[in-house]
Amino acid sequence: MRIVDARVIVTCPGRNFVTLKIVTDEGVTGVGDATLNGRELAVASYLRDHVVPLLIGRDPARIEDTWQYLYQGAYWRRGPVTMSAIAAVDTALWDIKGKVAGLPVYQLLGGRSREGVTVYGHANGETVEDVLVEVARYVDLGYRAIRVQCGVPGLPKTYGVSADKLFYEPADAALPSEATWSTARYLAHVPTVFARVRDEFGPTLRLLHDVHHRLSPIEAARLGRSLEPYALTWMEDPVPAELPEGFRLIRQHTTTPVAVGEVFNTIWDAAQLIREQLIDYIRTTVVHAGGITHLRRIFDLAALHHVRSGSHGATDLSPVCMAAALHVDLAIPNFGLQEYMRHTDATDEVFPHGYHYADGYLHPAETPGLGVDIDEQAAARYPYAPAYLPVNRLEDGTVHPW
Repeated sequence: MRIVDARVIVTCPGRNFVTLKIVTDEGVTGVGDATLNGRELAVASYLRDHVVPLLIGRDPARIEDTWQYLYQGAYWRRGPVTMSAIAAVDTALWDIKGKVAGLPVYQLLGGRSREGVTVYGHANGETVEDVLVEVARYVDLGYRAIRVQCGVPGLPKTYGVSADKLFYEPADAALPSEATWSTARYLAHVPTVFARVRDEFGPTLRLLHDVHHRLSPIEAARLGRSLEPYALTWMEDPVPAELPEGFRLIRQHTTTPVAVGEVFNTIWDAAQLIREQLIDYIRTTVVHAGGITHLRRIFDLAALHHVRSGSHGATDLSPVCMAAALHVDLAIPNFGLQEYMRHTDATDEVFPHGYHYADGYLHPAETPGLGVDIDEQAAARYPYAPAYLPVNRLEDGTVHPW
């Protein structure tokens, strides 16, 4: 069997996605997600111009060799564009491997380690009362874990708080919109939100909170300590991840668990944080961390150091990536949680898939491969539309330094 074609498909059924579809001479196809939110066309070009020509004629069964060929063969390694492109190839090859074997991909990864994949949803609102309503809605839907975000009094808009509660997409404009941020207002408000949520919903519901890299290490330490009475499952992305040493300071001052990694691209980005046990959950994803092959390496290293998975799963990951993540989640021994933001009906039309949600869990398809595809005719009805994530400024107008 040989690869005879590889197509890069860019579509925007409500938000932009980049998908690679690999075709073999025996008619078996595989799909991989290559979406990089706000920089989608950079990955599409990297694939078309630099990767696809290298794939034609290769044996699709040689997944590890192809991964090394694309990674080691590029002098300029790593980075989100390169690793998202490699991820698309790797994921598509695993899809083909499963179809040839007649097995869902999780079986090729060692089989089930659990019956279902525990997911968390996003409950957010402008006010605490709004948040309580949203938490109740997710509880009614069967969720066992819920991320809580709330508007900050005195700020006109807060990242992570949306009007559309099920289909939140923060990339909202052809040029970046700008928002105002105040760390002092935020640190004063967040503990009061979780006090109300715990009072309303009791001690056993798993609660999470995303800081979105907005704090310095000592500020994050203060937040973590103030949240300890409310027993969060994790405090996510408390500081920018470029400086691992900052997490040591957080660890010295709080027992609130820490999650980070959605912006990581390789095992080398995460290795120090994992080996020094400075985090509790690693949130790398299939699409941004080099595909199933490399993500499994990261999770295996994490398993040796008491760190669990908590993969990113926002709407900038297509159903192709979500399907791939679920197969990994089902197989690894150190699974923690999987983020799950529902896609729109238009997105589901473009990406028909077999995974499904039931009673707090996601279940991958039992069909051979990943159990997801792309409808190219439907994709063609939704052309690319430029969209950027917002930029934060402090109240004095400074671009947020963290």
